[in-house]
Amino acid sequence: MALEFRFDDIPDQTGRTVVITGASSGLGLIAARELAARGATVIMAVRDTDKGHRVRAGLRGDLEVRHLDVADLDSVRAFSAALHEQGRTIDVLLNNAGTGEQTRRLTPQGHERVFATNHLGHYALTGLLLDLFRPDRDPRIVTVASNFYSRLRTGLDFGNLQGERSWSAGSAYVRSKLANVLFGAELERRLRRTDSPVRSFLAHPGMATTPMHDSNAGLAQKAFVAIATPLLARSAERGTEPILFAATSPAAEPLTFLGPSIRKWDSKVHFAPLVPPGDDLAAGSRLWSVSADLTGVRYLADDTSRLIP
Repeated sequence: MALEFRFDDIPDQTGRTVVITGASSGLGLIAARELAARGATVIMAVRDTDKGHRVRAGLRGDLEVRHLDVADLDSVRAFSAALHEQGRTIDVLLNNAGTGEQTRRLTPQGHERVFATNHLGHYALTGLLLDLFRPDRDPRIVTVASNFYSRLRTGLDFGNLQGERSWSAGSAYVRSKLANVLFGAELERRLRRTDSPVRSFLAHPGMATTPMHDSNAGLAQKAFVAIATPLLARSAERGTEPILFAATSPAAEPLTFLGPSIRKWDSKVHFAPLVPPGDDLAAGSRLWSVSADLTGVRYLADDTSRLIP
């Protein structure tokens, strides 16, 4: 199934509060702009608050800039604690921030930075914010993944999740994107088992021209981008459309991969089935347990939906 969707199709967002990670550039900034323009209160969760305030000055609407480095679990906890202390509620969490490092680096907690930024931090943030969702306002969690996940045909190597034995920029990125897909699907299954009103959606931008292509690409990746961009790439605005469809449209469906076709001229949002290894139920459950151990954030366990700090 595929549906047409443009920014003008975004429903009125008045009264809704949206948290967007990585909202100071690229897809996150465009999502913040479009949602605020339609009445949402947008919390721009950004690593560089100076940059966040600069881009915020060019936007209209109710937008707040707050510090969040999803690679640093202490920052994730501090961000959540501040919202709780202020009695805030939210309606949408957009897990958008991402990175593609060219060298293996570690976070303050000792985790490999690509895996931590793209997956572990969002796993922890989701759990720590879960009790802030308003149950009666169509609460949604959207995880931004990539259709690159299907390239890792052997699935996750749980003995080398963080690249201790071997590491390359490409494999680290694809591994983290597969983790996004497994997490978003497993989150939806666990939410349904607890009869939660919150729903989990998976979306991807296809190949979109964002700053990440320039700032994190190695020589081989830059060569690929130079060749593929004229053939396949969409603008960042077009790449954001499936993500906002997942965040706002009544027609969006969980447990599908919402995104564009590989055909550049096809402007519809496609409902693609999850394919191996992203449809591996056992891997999704195992990744959840491993993520809980690595972050210390436990929620939506099989026998309870209560968050265990």
